[in-house]
Amino acid sequence: MAQREKDQHSGTETTGHEWDGIKELDTPLPRWWLIIWYATIVIAVVYWILMPAWPTLNGYTHGILHASDRMQVEKDLAALKAQRGRQGVILQQASLEEIEKDPNLQAYAMAAGQAIFGDNCAPCHGAGGGGGKGYANLRDDIWLWGGSLDQIRQTITHGVRSGDPEAHVSQMPSFGRDGLLKPNEVDDLTEYVVALSHRKADAAAVARAAPIFSQQCAACHGPQGMGNQLVGAPNLTDTDWLYGSDRQSIHDQIWFGRGGVMPAWGKRLDEASIKAVTVYVHVNSGGSGQPSGPLPTTAVASPMSSNVTP
Repeated sequence: MAQREKDQHSGTETTGHEWDGIKELDTPLPRWWLIIWYATIVIAVVYWILMPAWPTLNGYTHGILHASDRMQVEKDLAALKAQRGRQGVILQQASLEEIEKDPNLQAYAMAAGQAIFGDNCAPCHGAGGGGGKGYANLRDDIWLWGGSLDQIRQTITHGVRSGDPEAHVSQMPSFGRDGLLKPNEVDDLTEYVVALSHRKADAAAVARAAPIFSQQCAACHGPQGMGNQLVGAPNLTDTDWLYGSDRQSIHDQIWFGRGGVMPAWGKRLDEASIKAVTVYVHVNSGGSGQPSGPLPTTAVASPMSSNVTP
């Protein structure tokens, strides 16, 4: 084999490649780099032997250690279940009222409920339950379907428009999209709802919309717009809005009749978990579960009220 040419400046052999008078040197790789490279090969071979690694026609190679992330998760869950077992059984057997009255049970329910809420409810309602546009705020005491312990458990267990036979179901008509009202009537009704919430509104529009509200909306929201928890109709006279309180948001809600879906958690969570989340939500909302109280009716539904402008 012919001896390769050496570069006269560095003393390194060349590869024999040359471009425009520039010769390529056959510089050896650094020793530290080679050591690391060989070490990673050895580690990979050892890993293949010890751990699951290669797919086969009938599954995969299990390795000498027979390690399995799935089995480890199952063991961890079993250990956690055993750790929570005693208190969980007590929580499952106690009523919601008893849980809230017992400081130890309530503390356990709040801790467990916070974890369960974070895993399952926070993506929609927020980490602290503060909600967002289209997702209910669970920190206040305003409820579409009622805020008592039993009502909250019912909502969590069966959901809203979830397809569960016992789910809460309501549907606001799409007055504009489906042609139930004319565009100008939707505009007038928007002003009427603004007036209901004690804000300045166009008096003429409010007067024109009064009979429309009475005919189309009062059956669910009530003659004075105070809402009805039995059918999930919100109170239109307060300052809490699910889809926004500005005129465009109100107009869009009347036009499209939006309604969200809450999953039914009864088949996903056990009874103890549902009770823990129920207590967590109830306590964080203030714990009364009662409506915020009626507002004076003299300020609503009349073009002569102080909140409408000529």
